Amino acid sequence: MVSYKVVLVRPQNDGNVGAVARAMGNFGFEDLVMVDPCPLTDEAFKRAKHANYILKDAVVTSDFEDAISDCFLVVGTSGIVTQGGWHYIRIPSTPRELAERTMGHEDRIALVFGREDLGLTQEQLMRCDLLVNIPAHDGYPVLNLSHAVTVLLYEIFAAQGAPSKPNPATEHEKELLFRNFSELLEAIDYPSFRRDKTNVMFRRMMGRAIPTKYEFYTIMGVLGGAAERIRRLERKKGKEEY
Repeated sequence: MVSYKVVLVRPQNDGNVGAVARAMGNFGFEDLVMVDPCPLTDEAFKRAKHANYILKDAVVTSDFEDAISDCFLVVGTSGIVTQGGWHYIRIPSTPRELAERTMGHEDRIALVFGREDLGLTQEQLMRCDLLVNIPAHDGYPVLNLSHAVTVLLYEIFAAQGAPSKPNPATEHEKELLFRNFSELLEAIDYPSFRRDKTNVMFRRMMGRAIPTKYEFYTIMGVLGGAAERIRRLERKKGKEEY
């Protein structure tokens, strides 16, 4: 069964952290990791109410990569939505879409939330497999941290009865796929200044789709085979010219 880890990156208000723990307890989530958090005072434990155990058992780390290292899918949350097909870096799913797509998968998923004032950094967003945005009124679209966590966890909790889906690829298999795609870009001499963003675009596309293990291997075979064929043709051409 899929398991979710709530990752708070540099939360600034310990009352918010306590409210996050309470929301996690409300909907049956227990795995909390905090990256460089603010000190937790009595206010955090008061806000957590009967979910104090989540705060006591929370893992604290100073390294973002360490916080997400054991997760097959890294979901970043963002209050900013960039319109237009060219702005693929910030194309988000809704909480309900995420919940429906991930139910039945048998691996760990990180739900990553940034600091209250600035959110996640661009580097952290680039590391995420997909983004989630909670639709809100245009006049005030950015939710409080604990409110955002509550909405996302509610949608996941509400979708628990959805039919299971085929197993997804593992984190290792996904990275092989992304490497094959990167090698294909290199093989076709894709402009170097576009490669990083194109690799991120492909990662995000796969993250939103969450393909099955069979689909991953099929795509991986096509990309790997294409890159190898191009390299063989280039080597043959080089020998003939020589």
